[in-house]
Amino acid sequence: MSAPTLTDAEVAGLDERALIKLEKTVAEAYLGGVPWGSVTWALVNTAVWFALWPLTLSGLLPLWAAFPIATISIALSYLPSHEAQHRIIAREGQPLFWLNELVGHISTLSLVLPYGVARLTHYEHHKHANHPELDPDYSTHADGTLDFLRRTIANRQPSGAGDKAYGETLMRLNTDEARRAMLVAVIYRLGHFSILFALAWSGHAIEAALIWWLPRQLAATYIQYFLSFAPHHPAKAIGRYRDTRGFRSPLGNVLTMGMQFHIIHHLYPRIPLMRTPAAYWAMRPILKARGCDLGAL
Repeated sequence: MSAPTLTDAEVAGLDERALIKLEKTVAEAYLGGVPWGSVTWALVNTAVWFALWPLTLSGLLPLWAAFPIATISIALSYLPSHEAQHRIIAREGQPLFWLNELVGHISTLSLVLPYGVARLTHYEHHKHANHPELDPDYSTHADGTLDFLRRTIANRQPSGAGDKAYGETLMRLNTDEARRAMLVAVIYRLGHFSILFALAWSGHAIEAALIWWLPRQLAATYIQYFLSFAPHHPAKAIGRYRDTRGFRSPLGNVLTMGMQFHIIHHLYPRIPLMRTPAAYWAMRPILKARGCDLGAL
C-alpha cells in the first residue's frame, strides 16, 4: 500500500470523521513487516561493543580508539530495543517473537538498562507524556539545553530523579512483571558495579572507565537529549496531538537518531523508526490541520 499524496488545501476542508479516517489510511501504509535494518543494527552494534574488551585488553586496539567507538556504540544501543519494546519486530504468538525479545534484551546491555524496565516505563511514558507525576521521563525536561545538561547529571546521582521515577512507576504498576523488572534492575546494577570493581582491582581501571563507565554517561545524555528532551520541549502540553513535536536540528535526522519525526512515533508507535520520516511527510498536512507543533520541519 502507498500513502496518498495530500495537500494542505485538501485536508483543511475535511470534517473530524474524514480526518481520522484519512490519518489512519496514511499510517497503515507504513505499518507491517520486519524492520530487518533494526535487527541487524542490534546484533552488529552489540557485537562491536563486546569485541572492544578483548581487542583492547589484548593490546590489539589502542584505548584512545576504543573510547569513541564505545561511546558511539552505547549511544546507538537504545533504539533497536525501542523497536522491540513496541513489538514492532514481532508480536507475542508470532513466529519471530523470540527475535523481538532477543533484540530487546541484548541491545541495552551496555547501557545497563534491563529490557523489562525499559518496556514498562516506556509504555507509561506514552500513556502520560509530559505529565509531571506520571511520566517517568519527565525529569529530563528542562528550560533549555544548558538546563537539560544540569538536570541529566543530577538525575543520575544516587538520589537523582531519573532512577526514582522509574522505580516509582514500576511500584505504581504493582504487577508480577513490574516486580520482576525491579529485581532484574537490581541484578543489572550490582553486576555493572561488580564488573567495574573487578576490572579496577585487576589493574584495568582505565579500560573500565573509558570503555564502559564514561561512554555510558555520555551516551545516556545524548539519548535523553534527543529521545526525551528535544521531541517534547517545552513539555507543557498534554494530549495526543500536543505532547510531542516535530523539530529541525542542525545535526540532521541521522545524528538526532530520527527524533526530528518523533511525533509520528507517539501517534503510531508501531511504525518502524526508519519509516517515520516518510510517514511524517505523508501525514504532514494532517498534522498541520490538527494544530500540531511542527517547528521548522
